[in-house]
Amino acid sequence: MIVGLGNQGSTYADTRHNIGWNVVAMAASQWSLDLSPSSTAYLGQGRLEGQPVVLALPLTWMNLSGEIVEPLVRTFEIDSDHLIVVHDDLDLPFGRLRVKFGGGTGGHRGLKSIIMHLQTENFFRLKVGIGRPEPGQETADFVLAPFKDSELPTMDTLINRSIQALHSLVVDGGAATMNRFNQREPE
Repeated sequence: MIVGLGNQGSTYADTRHNIGWNVVAMAASQWSLDLSPSSTAYLGQGRLEGQPVVLALPLTWMNLSGEIVEPLVRTFEIDSDHLIVVHDDLDLPFGRLRVKFGGGTGGHRGLKSIIMHLQTENFFRLKVGIGRPEPGQETADFVLAPFKDSELPTMDTLINRSIQALHSLVVDGGAATMNRFNQREPE
């Protein structure tokens, strides 16, 4: 199961905090998986090179993501080590990715909610770098703001590389994906 984190509604659609949601929505489009609304999430099911995959976009606030993810994991009988959560990451420079298994929240409240509800940290995360706020700018204002015009040309590459990483996680597994995508890219 691949879950894209974000806040519901058009007000937040193009914000930094919704990059996880946007990556999974674009993956669904590229992989020709229809996302249908349910009472709790947009859901899509299919196969990726023979591997079954479920995509989910929770219909809740980011900080309450676990309230949706936990019952979805139960319903689809997904082991936590087969869960991939895609989310924004302040500690990564804009445009960078990091694939990680387990660990803490890094202050991300959506991850905190998921860990609390699943009662485990043992799931994959695709962290999508959104950069840090300017000095004096509140973090909440930064993550809930849209990307700058100067960042938009990088967005297509960032989203496509994120989708490639998700594809690799599903098809090739965690170790191969981390070796491939956690490398520093040349400047």
